[in-house]
Amino acid sequence: MKVRVLTVVATALLAGCAPTNQLQTATEPVSETPNASFEQAASAELIAASLLTPVRSTKQQPPTPLDVTKVDDVWQRIQLQLTFEVPERRAIAEQRNFFARNQAYLDRVSNRAEPYLYYIVQQLEARNMPLELALLPIVESAFDPFAYSHARASGLWQFMPATGKRFGLQQNYWYDGRRDVIESTRAALDYLQYLHDRLEGDWLNAIAAYNSGEGRLLRAIRHNKNRNLPTDFWSLDLPRETTAYVPKLLALVDLVRQPETYGIAWQPIPNQPQIGIVEVGRQIDLAVAAEMAGLSLNELHALNPAFNQWATDPDGSHRLVLPLDNKPQFREQLASTPTDQWLSWQRHTVVRGDTLGKIAQQYQTSVAAIQRLNELNGHTIRIGQHLLVPVSAKNADAYQLSQPGRIAQAQERTNPEQRLHYTVKQGDTLWDISRAHQVRVNDLARWNGMTARDPIRPGQQLVIVQAQTSAATAQPATTGVTRTINYRVRRGDSLSRIAQRYRVQVADILEWNQLSIDQHLQPGQQLRLLVDVTQS
Repeated sequence: MKVRVLTVVATALLAGCAPTNQLQTATEPVSETPNASFEQAASAELIAASLLTPVRSTKQQPPTPLDVTKVDDVWQRIQLQLTFEVPERRAIAEQRNFFARNQAYLDRVSNRAEPYLYYIVQQLEARNMPLELALLPIVESAFDPFAYSHARASGLWQFMPATGKRFGLQQNYWYDGRRDVIESTRAALDYLQYLHDRLEGDWLNAIAAYNSGEGRLLRAIRHNKNRNLPTDFWSLDLPRETTAYVPKLLALVDLVRQPETYGIAWQPIPNQPQIGIVEVGRQIDLAVAAEMAGLSLNELHALNPAFNQWATDPDGSHRLVLPLDNKPQFREQLASTPTDQWLSWQRHTVVRGDTLGKIAQQYQTSVAAIQRLNELNGHTIRIGQHLLVPVSAKNADAYQLSQPGRIAQAQERTNPEQRLHYTVKQGDTLWDISRAHQVRVNDLARWNGMTARDPIRPGQQLVIVQAQTSAATAQPATTGVTRTINYRVRRGDSLSRIAQRYRVQVADILEWNQLSIDQHLQPGQQLRLLVDVTQS
């Protein structure tokens, strides 16, 4: 079944509760319109812009009388509760046309969203927040919880490290709350509600601030107020990325509201819970947990992407997300399995040259975990001392979606004949290593599934490619977790250089961005790229 505009039912039920201050939403499909046609309409568009009113809080609107729990599809549930106006603007039309021409991309988004979308919708409804916000992870990450940008934003909601910490998302060796779908959704909605309240109840400005920061929006608003200019989103002077960000969301809103008008279909997602949450209470090996739940290790880790390593965080969170059908079996197995079987241990005898950091690196655990298990107050150890060290139940290769597993996959994609292994030393930086081996720091990061701004630690193993392979002889990338990133063109960039950097085809970049081969890239221009999560 495909999502359809519920014309008769929706008209009858919603006629009495539609907000009176909304502009009429466009219902005609947008065709491929030459740039000249848009320029001819520019003056009319500017006049219309002054008539636009901000999208205000849904808390001021009467609750919908519809029982949205009765529809079969979550996309329909969202469709019936959309309240944002979608003005007919060039920026929105371009984004809408892109999505409408890429049905396969929308299908992939729906497949990734299936475990999480119902949960996100329920959280928005409980907070009385706009259901349009359920589409924001499409703009941010294409619903890929492993998505990681060159700016170090991570997770479905693409939190930067500092913003994540500000809203309570823990980040350490074992766990990154930015990739925890439950916690990051809570934090994202907290952040969006805060921005909405701070920015005078204007949801479009709040969404723009989510992208560019509240300080940037406040400065733009203050600039306009000082000149007696409007302060709605369309009137503000904002960075190019942000001026495209909100239209992307509004384009998706229009496609959910009237998919048939634009010739697309949303893959159905059942309007019922897909995941369940179990509080385990203490550290557990993910391989052991997967066996208890009747899942493969990758299936469990895909639903719990926040865990960087082979086990949950010793200090918590100890919560696991499971398919709802597997939750009863897991709880039963958990209750009947002694806690000393949840984790494996190995006895290590300290030898000359050992440090807690070196031992932790050897066993893929943390210094804190060894200290806690052995009741050590500091870092002092002695030769001949016996330490208990937590170890994984399976070989490291089995934990493919752990952080080391994803890095290893990126490293394996390099040419083995040109591959040099390097062990990070105290004081090393990616920049220093790249200079010493005469390679680009961005290439060094990509070969190791990192970004150029990621920290490295002593003992970490890096791969360095001695000589770049040509496009004709490059190894084809293996299938991995794909994501969407927004790439800002830099001075000196070319399509071929960007394609080589992200291991995609020039033809694909042209298609994803509706470009022709003879168009020149401009510094600051935004490109949409679909890349593997470990190749950014």
